[in-house]
Amino acid sequence: MTDRHAQGMATRRRVLGDAHVDRAEAAKTDFDAPFQDLITEAAWGHVWSRDTISARERSMLTIALLAGLGNDHELAMHVRATAHTGATPDDVLEALLHVAIYAGVPRANHAIRIAKETFAEMEAER
Repeated sequence: MTDRHAQGMATRRRVLGDAHVDRAEAAKTDFDAPFQDLITEAAWGHVWSRDTISARERSMLTIALLAGLGNDHELAMHVRATAHTGATPDDVLEALLHVAIYAGVPRANHAIRIAKETFAEMEAER
């Protein structure tokens, strides 16, 4: 395991939570292991581990990008991660308002629905 991989796994656990990462690791197969290593090292070990902006800001950027691109499954996962990044529901709404202007109202509308459902699920789990 490389230092970048170890850093990425630590950051991934801090942002997404142990339960999510444990499920993803348990589901990993020989087929997708290279992809899992790539995202652990590149996304989590390099980008998410940088200290130039806060986890809250990085969370809001990620949510806006995922919503703007229509990556719904990843969007719900990152809305759920706000429990660990410090981004609030108000922060998420602000990011999605930007999506409405810069990526389109239909994308933002759909993302707001996903965020509302995800926040409701998170509240019910408490």
